[in-house]
Amino acid sequence: MREIFTVAELARVCSDDTMIVWAGQGLGGPVRAWRNGDAVAIAAPDLSQRDRLSVWGPIEDLVPLVEQVLAEIGTSFRPFGDEALVRELTERIPLLRFAAAFGWMDTATAPPGTAAAQWLDGDAGVEAVLTSAAPGSYAWPGRSGVRRWAGVTDESGTLLSIAADAWSAPEVGFVAGVATLPAARGQGLARQVCAFVTAELIKRHGRVGLIVDAANAAAISVYQRLGYTYRAVAAASAE
Repeated sequence: MREIFTVAELARVCSDDTMIVWAGQGLGGPVRAWRNGDAVAIAAPDLSQRDRLSVWGPIEDLVPLVEQVLAEIGTSFRPFGDEALVRELTERIPLLRFAAAFGWMDTATAPPGTAAAQWLDGDAGVEAVLTSAAPGSYAWPGRSGVRRWAGVTDESGTLLSIAADAWSAPEVGFVAGVATLPAARGQGLARQVCAFVTAELIKRHGRVGLIVDAANAAAISVYQRLGYTYRAVAAASAE
């Protein structure tokens, strides 16, 4: 096991995988990464509200790497990666159990802009939208890693639909906290605000990703129309 100290090395080892590079968070602060052969493991505390151990590479190299890393950093970190890989890890490492399956989506192509959405001056009204439309959102005003909010308002200035720039890495932007008031759904507002945030983050970071509930077909469809591609991912946790 050897530690990785630069994003350049991380990108080289993982073939510049967007999700893995995002997990590296520019290898700033408390984030650490290691390699064993062609496998990579990245420990990022409080990344999208979880202590994540992002994993990539061949299973034969990855199993001993994950075992060593968890022994060093503790079992609060949840292995996170492609679903098939995470499932195989749980079969080979008795300490782990399968926790959840969901989706990762990313794009490097900016969708057409929209004049309807814009960055908000602060976060007034955001909590009301989240409370009504997405109480389970990981992104909330004031939480670590949540940087700014974009939204669409009506003529009276009432906030109808929102999305956040949250947990973005220097090389990969990240969209979170997407929510639309129930009474305003069906008007394409989520698509407008996500198109705006996606284009803005690509302009700044070059590419952008997000995490989506695998069962949320409507959201996946919106993101696909914006140019995102879907991959099945999952998380495991220590028993």
